[in-house]
Amino acid sequence: MMDFKDILGHESIKQHLITAVNTGKPSHAYIFNGEDGSGRKTVADCFAAALVCESEGEKPCGKCLACMQAESKNHPDIIRVTHDKSRIGVDDIRHSLLDDIIIKPFSSKFKVYIIGDAERMTEQAQNALLKTLEEPPAYAVIILITNNTGAFLQTILSRCVTLQFKPLDNKVITGYLMENEHVPDYFAKLCAAFSGGSLGLALKFAKNSEFEQIKNDALDILRGIDSLSIDRVSDMVAELSKKRTDINVYIDLMHLWFRDILMFKATQDANRLVFLDEMMTIKYQASKYGFESLGRILNSFYTVQDRLNANVNFDTAIELLLLNMREH
Repeated sequence: MMDFKDILGHESIKQHLITAVNTGKPSHAYIFNGEDGSGRKTVADCFAAALVCESEGEKPCGKCLACMQAESKNHPDIIRVTHDKSRIGVDDIRHSLLDDIIIKPFSSKFKVYIIGDAERMTEQAQNALLKTLEEPPAYAVIILITNNTGAFLQTILSRCVTLQFKPLDNKVITGYLMENEHVPDYFAKLCAAFSGGSLGLALKFAKNSEFEQIKNDALDILRGIDSLSIDRVSDMVAELSKKRTDINVYIDLMHLWFRDILMFKATQDANRLVFLDEMMTIKYQASKYGFESLGRILNSFYTVQDRLNANVNFDTAIELLLLNMREH
């Protein structure tokens, strides 16, 4: 079982929750707010296990019956409010929480309710929940997991302790991928850079063979971008048109490449590069591009995204991007 020490980052949040467990005085309602993959669900599971843990020492111990039940998601006093609709209605909240919360814990001091995607609660569902938040049973702990606190009524926000899960540092994610998943340093760094601070997303990239193939395809374009013929540009546009569902990944990879060129040109520090194993090519291209040209190219990535979002012809938008990288 994962305990608080095994969870990367979020030190202040973990310490806050550990103190609540050790004192036996958790708040009755929490909001865990952060992007998908930021660790909110992992921390919620760990916190719930710690609250029901039977150990007299460090919690969760991972060894007692309660911890084993929590790990298998089979503990009678940890209730997950599940749903298969786009919205969580009042009936969902009533059936999974309101009708159950009046029943005392089966075997623990606390009864923990975890509501995933809580921003999907309708206003009626939130109002129904509010009555419980105003006068909760002493044993109840409710955890709302969300990526958008703006979806909650102010009255809900005022009755919950909100814990903000910030993105992890890329170095932390890179280190984890290398040490725990045995991902090569260069690819770990790339997955971390793409993850936006989300360990879950970085792990998804690291284990996705399609991402590796997209990366290789993008590098084939980028290594010779400064010497492309017009005919080759047309061929590349045709190739990318067949892969348009992944075009945002291609664009992000190209953006990172030119960010590396600019970084190396400005600092001559290879350790700052995402594409570290392409250093010789990046060094060469850095000698060819000027700072002003690199600035224009980096801006062109935002321009192509705007064009694609505005439904400008796909081939035209991508061709203009490639020609812009080539000509500068």
